[in-house]
Amino acid sequence: MKLTILGTGSATPIVERRPSSALLDLGNESILIDCGEGTQFQMLRYKVRFSRLKYILITHLHGDHFYGLIALINTLNNTGRTEPLILIGPHGLDEILSVQLKYSQAFLNYTLDFRSTNPVMPEEVFSNEKIGISTFPLRHRIPCTGFLVAEKPAPRKILAEKLPADFPLPYFKMLKEGLDVTDELSGKIYLNRDYTADPEPPRQLAYCSDTIYDPEIVQYIRNADLMYHESTFTHELANRAQITFHSTAAQAADIARRAGVKQLVIGHFSSRYKVLDHFLAEARAVFPDTVLAEEGRVYAVPSR
Repeated sequence: MKLTILGTGSATPIVERRPSSALLDLGNESILIDCGEGTQFQMLRYKVRFSRLKYILITHLHGDHFYGLIALINTLNNTGRTEPLILIGPHGLDEILSVQLKYSQAFLNYTLDFRSTNPVMPEEVFSNEKIGISTFPLRHRIPCTGFLVAEKPAPRKILAEKLPADFPLPYFKMLKEGLDVTDELSGKIYLNRDYTADPEPPRQLAYCSDTIYDPEIVQYIRNADLMYHESTFTHELANRAQITFHSTAAQAADIARRAGVKQLVIGHFSSRYKVLDHFLAEARAVFPDTVLAEEGRVYAVPSR
């Protein structure tokens, strides 16, 4: 479980930073979170495998968070995608895409499985045997949601070196499920504790896009292993942050401290800042385990 930052900038573009986007790598699958203008070029630059993209999550409908989406959707079609793509985002996003596809006369060879988010109530929007994806409300100038991506508990690890070579295959599944096994032929009992080990604890990524400082979100992201939180400004522009419904670096760090997360990544920097060292210093004074979002950098989601 690794997070690659693709874009670190906010609404006004500058040469040094791309608009918001991040990719969560789950091994043989990946999740794109937000898709600002030029995201597909960032994916190419950092050698992201388009074929592994299974989910796209859009936090809100400000352009720096989704203007790259139709281009990426079209590229996936042009490169031969036939597998459905799960798209989770605000009400109205499906209408925007439909109009764009209609008037460009683009016909997709794959299905867009669109699921609308609820900007006022937390809810689980996707779940399978590996992960769950939940949303929670953020306070911004337009409806906006954060995302929590949580691994499901893994099966127990088999200590194969302790088992006989002819150990029946159906018994492996039982051991993984935490059961003791009795071999009906030999009568031998295989105690689960002797032949398995605990799996790695499931990990959680919390993604807090554009939002005013809001301690209410702590209840939804408590004890996350890695949290991304916007920090558009530093403390000298706290009033500006309040007016525009954004956060400062210190405020993002305070949310991380209150939530007891393991590590904080701050990003979405205003274009007025050319140097970012003071963002890191400000945040670390409140929450020491803070790092800056850097485009192309990969952040491992730490185990608990």
